[in-house]
Amino acid sequence: MPGGLVTAGAITALLASAFSANGGSPVVTDPPPDKIVIDVATVNGSGCPAGTAAVAVSPDNTAFTVTYSAYLAQVGVGASPTDFRKNCQLNLIVHVPQGFTYAIASADYRGYAHLEPGAKGLEKASYYFQGEPQTVPSSHSFRGQMDDNWQQTDSVPVGALVWAPCGELRNFNINTELRVDAGTSDPTKTTSFMTMDSTDGSIKTTYHFAWKECPSK
Repeated sequence: MPGGLVTAGAITALLASAFSANGGSPVVTDPPPDKIVIDVATVNGSGCPAGTAAVAVSPDNTAFTVTYSAYLAQVGVGASPTDFRKNCQLNLIVHVPQGFTYAIASADYRGYAHLEPGAKGLEKASYYFQGEPQTVPSSHSFRGQMDDNWQQTDSVPVGALVWAPCGELRNFNINTELRVDAGTSDPTKTTSFMTMDSTDGSIKTTYHFAWKECPSK
């Protein structure tokens, strides 16, 4: 699976627990000049079966994008009893240039939703570093009637960023979830669904980085 692009929002909050451990180094505006490499350690979940999720890193090292091709939650005609909820957990290894650390400042989520009148949808995300107890959750609700593309952005103030520990390689975990509830709609006659995708038929989520120089030892 290819290396990836990151969108900052949900990930930024996760990195805040490491802020104090990295000292008072200022946040740097420009990303490190060296290449960022993101390896996908594991991909698990009903929303991202094997071969349906890919990660890519932007050329300027400011973001990474996760693309899905089978992330669909639905209820109603044609749906199985377990289709109302789909999830995906990505375990990423982020290799950053020596002397720098990163946080996720914001994250952009995109997809498509067809919700019948009375139906409801939910998109959730959480982020954490391996070995760190802090988990940063976010959620966005949708209500029918809806038949359109959707986009949501999570963002974190600079003072609340969660930074990866300097000098340590910690896997970064991203958990996402889609849910669809029939609500007051009639699931015996209608179908409501949500995807995490883009207009070209793939699901795209972008995470944006914030950068900081590690204190010299």
